[in-house]
Amino acid sequence: MENLLVNTNEYNGRYVALKSFEDHSVVGVGDDPESALEDARGKGVEDPVLVYVTETDTVHIY
Repeated sequence: MENLLVNTNEYNGRYVALKSFEDHSVVGVGDDPESALEDARGKGVEDPVLVYVTETDTVHIY
């Protein structure tokens, strides 16, 4: 089973703030982590979950 946090290519290569681990609603977007978090907090989300959405066909090893 595949569990996608962000299921659109709209945010490829950008940082995305999600409402929570359970609610994957996008509440902030930015080119850097600070921008995405500020965007989410400006919308009233105090503790968003930050993820980086990779570019298409790019492999990231953590």
